[in-house]
Amino acid sequence: MIQPARRTFVALDTPEPKAARALAQRLAGHVGGVKLGLEFFCAAGPDGIRAVTEGLDMPLFLDLKLHDIPNTVAGAIRSVMPLAPAFITLHTLGGAAMMRAAVDAAADAAAQMGVPRPKLLGVTVLTSMSLLDLASVGVDRPVADQVALLADLAHVAGMDGVVCSPNECAVLRRQLGPDFTLMVPGIRPVWASANDQKRIMTPAAAVTAGATYLVIGRPITDAQDPVQAAQRIVTELAA
Repeated sequence: MIQPARRTFVALDTPEPKAARALAQRLAGHVGGVKLGLEFFCAAGPDGIRAVTEGLDMPLFLDLKLHDIPNTVAGAIRSVMPLAPAFITLHTLGGAAMMRAAVDAAADAAAQMGVPRPKLLGVTVLTSMSLLDLASVGVDRPVADQVALLADLAHVAGMDGVVCSPNECAVLRRQLGPDFTLMVPGIRPVWASANDQKRIMTPAAAVTAGATYLVIGRPITDAQDPVQAAQRIVTELAA
């Protein structure tokens, strides 16, 4: 069973390595790991990732949402393996062949380096998207149905899990079993603002629904005391 303090990945949504490093150091031991995404990677690159994570012993969730032809995505996976990510994201809309190529590339690179293979997570429907947003890009099925379809595709392709909103956790847990990782953003404690997230849930409710890990950004990073906010979330999960 995952301990409450290890369930949370804090989203360090800043392009500044020094600021990200300082916040990660403050939160070490109070969260399960750090998430660094596309904004940070484009601004600071691999060296910036190392500057944040080196010596902290905190799992890295590298949220790059890769989406390209299979060969290119496989090459990208191999390129980031020296950063020792625990999780890497890909868009499931890239298709089964792309996801299988990524899984194979991660396994091969991990074996050559003698390190654990990172878990690959498929991005289904972004938590900022509603039914109307899907319709605007030509998807005419409900959000939950689209998420279920893409999650099943990821599972068949050999992916380790998916990123989904908390609203889809219960259905996906029943559909894909207890070992499939559900990495869940859109987490907002009752005392935090929803911001631009549309499909949200409290931390405890999301875990009860089947979430494996929680991605929490602004409720922690924008708090007057980020450590206190992280500890408050852990206390709620433990209760």
